Amino acid sequence: MTAQAPSDTLGNMSSQIEAERLKRKREIALGYRIFASLRWGDLGDGHITASDPELTDHIWLLKYPYGFERATVDELVLVGPDGSVVENAVGETRSTINTTAYYIHHPVHEARSDVVGVAHTHTPWGTPFCATGRPIVPITQEACSFHERWSMFDDDEVQILGRDSGVRIAESLGDTSVSLLRNHGLLTTGPSVGEAISAFVTLERVTEALMKAPDAQPISDQAARTARDDLGEMRAFKVAFDFLVSRHVGDPSVVG
Repeated sequence: MTAQAPSDTLGNMSSQIEAERLKRKREIALGYRIFASLRWGDLGDGHITASDPELTDHIWLLKYPYGFERATVDELVLVGPDGSVVENAVGETRSTINTTAYYIHHPVHEARSDVVGVAHTHTPWGTPFCATGRPIVPITQEACSFHERWSMFDDDEVQILGRDSGVRIAESLGDTSVSLLRNHGLLTTGPSVGEAISAFVTLERVTEALMKAPDAQPISDQAARTARDDLGEMRAFKVAFDFLVSRHVGDPSVVG
């Protein structure tokens, strides 16, 4: 067997990184389109980010202002750890971003190396539920997915004016997967962008159920853990993302 030349090895690594980067960028664009189809982000209120697989302290997100329904890979920008745009949207020399996305998301990515995707927007059920200060109680199968894996950012700072606020959000998130930002809305994370998106859609359904049935009888802790672990083994959020793309986007190639 002939030993592989170092240049070949480096070339393969570079190809793998580029393939992973493109995968993450496509899932970001698809995620924005899913949100748009659900009538979320109509006012530009929301953001989806992914860490870069090579420059791990950099994040990708959609340029601003730009309609979620038109999101493509070419309209994404790369943001450095200081919040500056280091790679513009295709064809632009000076792209802008929603700075709140950087303030909230970058500290989460920085604190959690296991988190690839982060999603946040304002929704009809999640935002009012967060305003109640109530916990996520396992009253449905979907709610079990988050049992003992949620946190609350118990703070009324709804106007995020700096990165320090995002640091505190990341600290409150700890090692959980989702956060209820009090009086603000839902935030989800995932080991992929797609899983962060499907977790967000699922959590919105959970908060809808909790708002509609505030006196529902909870599922026992043990039953909730069993459902949570089984759904996790089935990679339920990964599968759900494929369904969401099919239902709300159709042909995924439209994002590039």
